[in-house]
Amino acid sequence: MAVGIFDSGLGGLTVLDAVTKRLPDVPFVYFGDNAHAPYGVRDADDVYNLTTAAVERLWEAGCDLVILACNTASAAALRRMQESWIPPNKRVLGVFVPLIEALTERHWGDNSPPREVAVKHVALFATPATVASRAFQRELAFRAIGVDVEAQACGGVVDAIEDGDMILADALVRSHVDALKRKMPNPDAAILGCTHYPIMETEFQEALGDHVKVFSQANLVAESLADYLVRHPVMVGPGTESMFLTTGDPAKVSRGATQFLRRKVDFVKA
Repeated sequence: MAVGIFDSGLGGLTVLDAVTKRLPDVPFVYFGDNAHAPYGVRDADDVYNLTTAAVERLWEAGCDLVILACNTASAAALRRMQESWIPPNKRVLGVFVPLIEALTERHWGDNSPPREVAVKHVALFATPATVASRAFQRELAFRAIGVDVEAQACGGVVDAIEDGDMILADALVRSHVDALKRKMPNPDAAILGCTHYPIMETEFQEALGDHVKVFSQANLVAESLADYLVRHPVMVGPGTESMFLTTGDPAKVSRGATQFLRRKVDFVKA
């Protein structure tokens, strides 16, 4: 009854941590494509090919449902996968949906016309590839009107977090927030559009100011997944064992993940 969680590196562990707390009886298989991280600087075809290979490995591990806990993969590959690649008995879900549901205060199945929402000025912080895809803006436009989105590509932040250099990550976050504010001085809300960024949520909030509502993905994804499994229990796959898989060096990734989650984590070669 396992569910797969995929990310290009360690960032998806923020989602894994939230979903395991919300669904303690569900085994989760985590796949980190650390050998090819970060995805945020890769082109769309490269992201698609790497993501589909990872998802197939999670299917082999007994996960009929896979969560792309990677905004770059969700932005650059998911729609193409859903249109032409995923078989009828499998599901692959992204991490944009719960975020947009929260921002627009409407469920994904609500297909009524776009309407005005309370938030008018949104700052989006994401990887260069996610920003270039404009996937967030496209999905938001289906559900809301009159929302101005200003995106800031946060180069270097993922690398710094993966390397454990939190001083550099802090400096980069503040630099990117300053750059965003030059384009949008007074955002109402901010989207942390990368699953690595919750690690730096305090730094984002401090740089933006207390008046800006910061939307982070991990807990939103956990609640959305719990609701999805209630509505689609058949999508809980046959796998029974929780595990951590990586394309990188398992010892190195395990050390990074242990520091990241502040608990012992042991990865094995995918």
